[in-house]
Amino acid sequence: MFADEAYDMSSGPTGTPSAPPLDQWQEAPHLNWSMQNIATFLPVRSIPRGLRVTELPPAPVDLSGVQVAHPWEDRSAPFAQVMQDTFTDGWVVTKDGSLVGEGYFNTMTPASVHLLMSVSKSLTTSTAGVLEGTGELDPDALVTGYVPALAGSGYEGATVRHLMDMRTGIHFSEKYLDPDAEVRVLEEAIGWAPRRHLNSPGTLLDFLASLRKDREHGGAFDYKSCETDTLAFVLEGATGRHAADLMSERLWQPMGAELGAHVGVDSAGEGMFDGGVSAGLRDLARFGNLFLRDGFALDGTQVLPAWWVADTFGGGPDSREAFANAPEPTLMPGGMYRNGFWFPREGSNPMLALGIHGQMVYVNRSAGVVAAKLSSWPTPQDGEKLLWTVNAFDAVSWALTR
Repeated sequence: MFADEAYDMSSGPTGTPSAPPLDQWQEAPHLNWSMQNIATFLPVRSIPRGLRVTELPPAPVDLSGVQVAHPWEDRSAPFAQVMQDTFTDGWVVTKDGSLVGEGYFNTMTPASVHLLMSVSKSLTTSTAGVLEGTGELDPDALVTGYVPALAGSGYEGATVRHLMDMRTGIHFSEKYLDPDAEVRVLEEAIGWAPRRHLNSPGTLLDFLASLRKDREHGGAFDYKSCETDTLAFVLEGATGRHAADLMSERLWQPMGAELGAHVGVDSAGEGMFDGGVSAGLRDLARFGNLFLRDGFALDGTQVLPAWWVADTFGGGPDSREAFANAPEPTLMPGGMYRNGFWFPREGSNPMLALGIHGQMVYVNRSAGVVAAKLSSWPTPQDGEKLLWTVNAFDAVSWALTR
């Protein structure tokens, strides 16, 4: 399947005359529309592209019939069916930097930008990696050294490395279906949800400063969205530049993005970098290809330090142990989390950037395959859809290397 070959993949209305209510935009049937139209009803800050666009030369292959094993049932389905059954808005696959196939549904096109949810975290940590390479950021430095406003908060004693690997001791619940979880209070602080909690913080930085720790920093992996928002403030403290401008100048433009991106901002103009970036699908493929090429863009421009890419794949000395001791199930035995990326099994293939409601960047170094998928799952988390999508891109990787 290539370009706009059609499937009936409707998960909601294909057009909405006005924005949904603030307490409903992240729910079906609005989600498909709102994921592609955030900037029409919430404040954002631009992440501009540059003048140079790196090419993804077409090399079409029909992937629609590739068989994909179900993650735990004794059955399989064609790749096209898996994409349909997992509420896909768009998918793309590249092999050795060439565009093998893509599909767009539910009003999404190659010119659309789509909310990335927590794939935003991988973009933000990669921007941090660039700053590490230039010596502007020290991963072993204290968070409060870069963000004095967090002095006296739970982040006292935490390092930048702890943020990038999700290993602080901050108390923070990521239970998306719990309206009282910190992840939902965070959304109130940035204006993505109505205020339901008395005296909830009015800005993102105020929210982060209100957090307390419940264990020592540097222990088990514990996925918390607040860590990447804190990292964005660290980047600003290290450089004096807004994190959106840094992402544009140090990552988005150097890799040769085709479309501009943007990030949701709070009332103070600060970005929600844990999940608020919106970008185009092909640019996610360009981003993923940096990790096939030791940090080099498709035209040979160095973007990420090669040693930082190697560190991401290699992990720290106790990354897998910390991951195994996670307090919440990961569905990824033998895996790890490093520098904002997931490694769902032993070894380095695949590497994933993941976001709720079905956002993914997939990197398979041994196959030379990068894939990305943007979706509108009705629920934030769905283990079946997640693992079936990973299996789909695994199957495609195998098919392209036979």
